Amino acid sequence: MYAITVSEPGGADKITWAQVPTPEPGPGEVLVRTQAVGVNRGDVLQRQGHYPPPAGATEVMGLEGLGIIAELGEGVGDHEVGEQVLALLAGGAYAEYFVASAEHLLPVPAGVDPVKAAGLVEVAATVVSNFDRVGLGAGETVLIHGGAGGVGGFAIQYAKALGARVLTTASRRKGPYCRRLGADEVIDYAGDWEPAVMVATADRGVDVILDIIGARYLEANVRCLATEGRMVTIGLQKGVKGTLNLAVLLNKRGTITATSLRGRPADQKAAICRRVEQAVWPLLTDGTIRPGNQTRIPLREAARAHELLESGENTGKIILVADPPR
Repeated sequence: MYAITVSEPGGADKITWAQVPTPEPGPGEVLVRTQAVGVNRGDVLQRQGHYPPPAGATEVMGLEGLGIIAELGEGVGDHEVGEQVLALLAGGAYAEYFVASAEHLLPVPAGVDPVKAAGLVEVAATVVSNFDRVGLGAGETVLIHGGAGGVGGFAIQYAKALGARVLTTASRRKGPYCRRLGADEVIDYAGDWEPAVMVATADRGVDVILDIIGARYLEANVRCLATEGRMVTIGLQKGVKGTLNLAVLLNKRGTITATSLRGRPADQKAAICRRVEQAVWPLLTDGTIRPGNQTRIPLREAARAHELLESGENTGKIILVADPPR
């Protein structure tokens, strides 16, 4: 088969479309013929050499995929060859075929374009598991950084579905998009966003922060927390080391936590998949949550997809679409 490979860590120019061995499914796994792949920030980090796959996982990028089951591994009884599935992966989807655990498969939500659904698995799993972790509830206020991205756009809609008030940061150009998704307040991150958050909350602060930025926003995020506020960091786009006045956190009785989805144990990822299917898929079917903007690029042109993601010009999700079977 052919797959996207990376000759050495570096820029998008290190990406090639090359012939590699077709993987074989082990016990409890399925082989899937790829139809579409969601592009994620983790793919870019892996290409750069900053986010290696977990031990035993393929070096091929791709954390979520859509496709048709081509082969069943030993012991797989709940699926069949020819079935269209979505998959949460530790890697491998940037290829004509990928292997997935049968426990990490999901059906395409009823009434949703399958290719659009290919970009929902990773974001839904990330957002649902992290909002569960910090207990976001109805009547609370949440600050979502990067509201115009794939994770941010989904998080805005899911938080609104939970009954929360949503503040989000985004560029001025992308603000209208965030508002269309349901954000109550959009704050231009190019300005001084911290005072704007406090004005929007009448100096109370926010109950929950979903942070993709990391070190650069650490101190300001903590200052923006309300009493008993909770922050969860899921990305490190602007640094891994920061300073923090612990007295501010202590006086707020605040909580800071951080998670990564890719390296979680298989049973935890299986539970997250079932949670997503139960909590999110019905909201997509009834239109409460709508897939955000989507840019589709041929799978073999993954380098162009990475360049677009790194440019910051894209709004919503980038999807790699595979060629029809030969």
